[in-house]
Amino acid sequence: MSAGCMKMAGIQVRALYEFNGEPGTAELSIVPGEILTLTRQNVGDGWWEGCNQMGQTGLFPAAYVEELVSSQPPAMPPPPLPDAFTEVGEQDSWGTPADQQYNNQQSYEAADYWDDEWDDDSEQGTTNNYPSNAVLPKSGSAGDVSSLGRMDGKSTVGRKNLNRFTTFVKSGGESYILGTLKVNVLDSEKVLILENDEGIIWNPIAKPYSCQVASPKKESKLKGLKSFIAYQLTPTFNNIQVSRRYKHFDWLHERLEEKFSLIPIPPLPDKQISGRYEEQFIEHRRVQLQAFVNCMCRHPVLSQCGVWQHFMSCTDEKMWKAGKRKAEKDELVGANYFVALQAPEAPLDIAALEQETDMFSKFIHGMDNAVKNLMATGIDQTKKHQGPYKREYQKIGQAFLSLGQAFEMDGSRGRSRRNLSQAVRKTGETYNEIGKLFEDQPKSDWEPLGDMLHIYKGILASFPDILTVHKGALQKRKECEKMTTDHKMDQTQLMEVTRRTDVVSYALLAEISHFHSERAIDFQQAMKSYLTEQIQFYNKIIEQLQQALQLYEY
Repeated sequence: MSAGCMKMAGIQVRALYEFNGEPGTAELSIVPGEILTLTRQNVGDGWWEGCNQMGQTGLFPAAYVEELVSSQPPAMPPPPLPDAFTEVGEQDSWGTPADQQYNNQQSYEAADYWDDEWDDDSEQGTTNNYPSNAVLPKSGSAGDVSSLGRMDGKSTVGRKNLNRFTTFVKSGGESYILGTLKVNVLDSEKVLILENDEGIIWNPIAKPYSCQVASPKKESKLKGLKSFIAYQLTPTFNNIQVSRRYKHFDWLHERLEEKFSLIPIPPLPDKQISGRYEEQFIEHRRVQLQAFVNCMCRHPVLSQCGVWQHFMSCTDEKMWKAGKRKAEKDELVGANYFVALQAPEAPLDIAALEQETDMFSKFIHGMDNAVKNLMATGIDQTKKHQGPYKREYQKIGQAFLSLGQAFEMDGSRGRSRRNLSQAVRKTGETYNEIGKLFEDQPKSDWEPLGDMLHIYKGILASFPDILTVHKGALQKRKECEKMTTDHKMDQTQLMEVTRRTDVVSYALLAEISHFHSERAIDFQQAMKSYLTEQIQFYNKIIEQLQQALQLYEY
């Protein structure tokens, strides 16, 4: 038994359900019936740390195991994965109308204390100190780690368990399809879907804009007792700067995920336990927040939604809180949002539609695997650049330096032999410098590529649930068709059901079109940047070696 397992050797648990740990994290894969020894129970909400019989230590959901008492695991599905970073004020406003009203009321009561209760000093809800090599579970909807340029393992984020199909049903999905949903929609909130030569698309942004995330600075309140990092956002449509903390971005992300059931929300940077005030981390988080903001600004729907516009442009504290309350009591969330969509009148062929969505499902599955593999490769390459590659070149450099030092001990005053000794020493120093180049290089190529992959991994993780929402709408349509055949629904009602189902389908097809167009642009730019940095990197090595070679021309 390893030393870690000896810490709490008296507490053993049996795995009830299978849990597959994410590669490159501190998660530990477990299988039903496996015996584990607990090493820590205070890791975070819903997570324990333990050691298996092979001496491997890692994190797993506490609800997936039981203390070693009973001999048989229960015959039931596993509970939802825990969210290790549940923040104060996080509510699920996609419940039943009564639940939604209650949750909103809870948010209103907490609104005036929002800035005090949500504090960057507890991004994951606890103040535990994790080992320096621990990377905690990654969020399903928020994507995975990208921090390829800083392999200190301090970056962490909780796992969210967002099931869009469940929320689709609870928030009135069936009511929308059947036409019993009554929600008022202002003209300013209506969203147009078009069909042109390029296919089915969202109505393009009339006045494109961008928003810069800059000037992160450490601020404090309560006479310095609480510190946080504030980022300055400046949209180009008004050039007015606003200050936002990470917790504000987190609140925004929650609102967007609640509101849009057919649009994947780009993930935020990972949450962090320690090291949040390190200069390198702050700058990297700024870059990742900029990537999130860029995705928002380029999306035809997200870029125009009220909560995003409020987040990006509100400078008055009272108006900020009022806008926050308005967003939290928004009725156009989940399936209700479909009422705001205006789609083409032409009916869709359900067989062709299902074929297209099935093809897209296979595509995102393949792309998801490829993105995960490339991210894992990037992490592996970063570790090698900062470890073995650097050491190997410095080992070569040390060998040449030793040879040069040996040559200098010959006592000769001859110019050629003296030049040779200096040249050999310089060759050793050159290889030491090449080792340092390898150590720093991932910040220029693998880290930016990893940040882009982080965005797409989060987006891809949302699509299976989105496709499930769409399948739910089609299934309800088929049920109504059968009811019409059985004379339990008249033809006029079926036509209305078909029309509303087509609206959902048009929205999905518009989002698929946007995803593909953005993917083509983002990956082209990312690969060009990556290869450019690779070329510059190897050119630097060539230049270093050429300079060393010239020393032997005497």
